[in-house]
Amino acid sequence: METKKAFLQLQNYIGGQFVPNKSYINSYDPSTGDVYCQVPDSDNEEVGAAVSAARAAFPIWSSWSPENRSRVMNNLADIIEIHLEEFAIAESKDQGKTITFARTVDIPRSVYNFRFFASSILHHTTECTQMDHLNCMNYTVRTPIGVAGLISPWNLPLYLLTWKIAPAIACGNTVVAKPSEMTSVTAWMMCKFLSQAGFPPGVVNMVFGTGPRTGEALVCHPDVPIISFTGSTVTAQRIIEKSAPYCKKLSLELGGKNPAIVFEDANLEECVTTTVRSSFSNQGEICLCTSRIYVQSSIYDEFLQKFVEATRRWKVSIPSDPTASMGALISEMHLAKVRSYVKMALAEGATINCGESVDTLNIPQNNQGGYFMLPTVITGLKEESCCMQEEIFGPVACVVPFDTEEEAIEKANGVKYGLAATIWARDVGRIHRVAKKLQAGLVWTNCWLVRDLNLPFGGMKASGLGREGAKDSYEFFTEVKTVTIKH
Repeated sequence: METKKAFLQLQNYIGGQFVPNKSYINSYDPSTGDVYCQVPDSDNEEVGAAVSAARAAFPIWSSWSPENRSRVMNNLADIIEIHLEEFAIAESKDQGKTITFARTVDIPRSVYNFRFFASSILHHTTECTQMDHLNCMNYTVRTPIGVAGLISPWNLPLYLLTWKIAPAIACGNTVVAKPSEMTSVTAWMMCKFLSQAGFPPGVVNMVFGTGPRTGEALVCHPDVPIISFTGSTVTAQRIIEKSAPYCKKLSLELGGKNPAIVFEDANLEECVTTTVRSSFSNQGEICLCTSRIYVQSSIYDEFLQKFVEATRRWKVSIPSDPTASMGALISEMHLAKVRSYVKMALAEGATINCGESVDTLNIPQNNQGGYFMLPTVITGLKEESCCMQEEIFGPVACVVPFDTEEEAIEKANGVKYGLAATIWARDVGRIHRVAKKLQAGLVWTNCWLVRDLNLPFGGMKASGLGREGAKDSYEFFTEVKTVTIKH
């Protein structure tokens, strides 16, 4: 008789309690392709219960002083940090990323998100003006909005979830969060510690499930006046459409097709090392990853040779391998999508310099069913190619030569997205000229993924609406009113 395999089964967290669900969906281990977890398939009923719990908790939580809210947020940060290794192992297994990336990036940043917003909420100021000729004084007051609906993606699960939860609750809102159904484990783990940290029941609620079922129920709920979403542009368009009848406040952090521009005076060694990292970190599954690399013609051949050599040194292995540079992609469907772009490039006559279809992937026998792919470098593509225009969101980088500064800017801006860009140059005048003309919310020069959370984060064009950061998140998660007093 065959023994039924036991899976980790998650539960929604509503009103300070874990609540069993009536139906579940499977979640897969990307490194093996096997089911290892079951996630609640939440619907209107579960979302409604979570919203009700959040509404009930709002008067209490919003009346707490910023100092008290800061205290329990710091408590939670401390607890997550104590359990950092446990969270890192879970994140790596759930998402397919390397244990090293989860241990050094995802979980430490999740801790920092709570600590940063726990601190920043203590230092905000409001405005005041005098109108002496009318004997009036004006001042502003900022108040929390209510129940915030937070929808986060699968690529940086706890990292991006806490990036939403932390400012929302710091400002005095209560939240109903929906992580991706493909990567829900660390969110569920965090819920175990909310009460221990000192959060009143209902301040943070977690409902698990798919976007069309759970996410849409949250977006359409009349008692959720504010939605923060990170994910695809197509999904965001549906959120805008569905939330429009309710006039909800929206923050949408969406896709990218991020360029790097490498000028002939760049520090080539540093540029190549960082651009390999910016192209293939987390399997290329970061919205800020570099996917189009424009290199000045005079150094194009040298750059390409060095870049391909460095890319080939990146080790693709099982996520638990501490020496791995890349792990597995998130799903079988996503792997097929990323590979399809390589096939399209070949059909268009492009050259695959390394990676998919060129080099051999060596994965242990027990992981042959996993969703692994080699980092891939493509050349010989035209600007109108799908590989140059569409977000691939995988370990694929396209390298293209350019001659003039104006040509580089035109090419870099020639897509519908505008999230991030990178400039490699020593000429300070050129750096400032190009940075100003690039249509991107973030421009890095001679570096990548350096983030000061005090400053705005977000994209232009199809890369999103709104900005996030200390000041921007505070303004988003609060309502401002002007009070005028005649004296």
